[in-house]
Amino acid sequence: MLRVAQIAPLYESVPPKLYGGTERVVAYLTDELINQGHKVTLFASGDSNTKARLIPISQRALRLYNHLDTLAYHILELQEVLERRNEFDILHFHTDYLHFPFTYNNPVTTITTLHGRLDIDDLKPIYQKFRKMPVVSISDSQREPLPMANWIGTVHHGLPLNLYKKGEGKGNYVVFVGRISPEKRVDRAIEIAKRANLKIKIAAKIDKADQVYYEKEIKHLFTEPHVEFLGEVDENQKAELLEDAFAMLFPIDWREPFGIVTIEALACGTPIIAFNHGSVPEIIEPGKTGYIVESVSEAVTALQKTDKISRDDCRQSFENRFSATIMAKKYVQLYEKLLHPEKKQLIYQ
Repeated sequence: MLRVAQIAPLYESVPPKLYGGTERVVAYLTDELINQGHKVTLFASGDSNTKARLIPISQRALRLYNHLDTLAYHILELQEVLERRNEFDILHFHTDYLHFPFTYNNPVTTITTLHGRLDIDDLKPIYQKFRKMPVVSISDSQREPLPMANWIGTVHHGLPLNLYKKGEGKGNYVVFVGRISPEKRVDRAIEIAKRANLKIKIAAKIDKADQVYYEKEIKHLFTEPHVEFLGEVDENQKAELLEDAFAMLFPIDWREPFGIVTIEALACGTPIIAFNHGSVPEIIEPGKTGYIVESVSEAVTALQKTDKISRDDCRQSFENRFSATIMAKKYVQLYEKLLHPEKKQLIYQ
């Protein structure tokens, strides 16, 4: 049994009430580690729901309540973790590089999962300076911009097996789930559906940072007759959308580290049409669970072949590759690798 601290960002609860990929993964990992017999403490917002012992830092998730200085809460969280460090065998951070100066020369064992985009030049000096800090990528593609970082493994995200069930795809629509932002390309999704003569349902949040983009570039597209905009949806609504969708469109235009909605779709048996960026080739098996395309025209052609994709195969791919059980076992092997570097490790397959 390992004593593990999971340190989550405070912007969303764990799991999030609505949109929030990192906090969702932290929730699934925390609960599955407990299922596998480990003792876990979760540092997170006070409105989190977990099987673990919860150390609340803020009373509620920060994003929904317009806090002016969110950094202050995260510094408080790091101090709380360090004051309790002797209670744990390993500290697992999900807060990017924020803790590096606090733990770099501290006699504690840490592991850091990097959840965000890394193709930003400003990050290079940080990972060069703190190149001894052990970090984990969520896809092989994610780590390419920072070859100098101390990568100790890649662990794809996983979901509980019972979180979603295979749907029949009985709805005559395609679905887009995510954020309204330039890199997510909901405009592409709308165009693909239009050319394919299909209705599209859009379940997406609009961040303040993307409000101007939405008003100028996207809002008018939502008035088209084949478009239904649902806003942010909860877990039950998302499950129903994905289960009934003919296919999910993932027309991204950036190096997506890991699109968790893609494995949510697979869990529902829903084929995926995705553009060839970031982690997409690591998730989708062309011709088996969906199609990887390079253009809107290719996406429309792929949709015409989607009825040849077996929804059973999509669900099986999820169960074999992207369950929370597999994710947790891989993390435990990395914990053991750091705690007992003298032992040779066999990465769980």
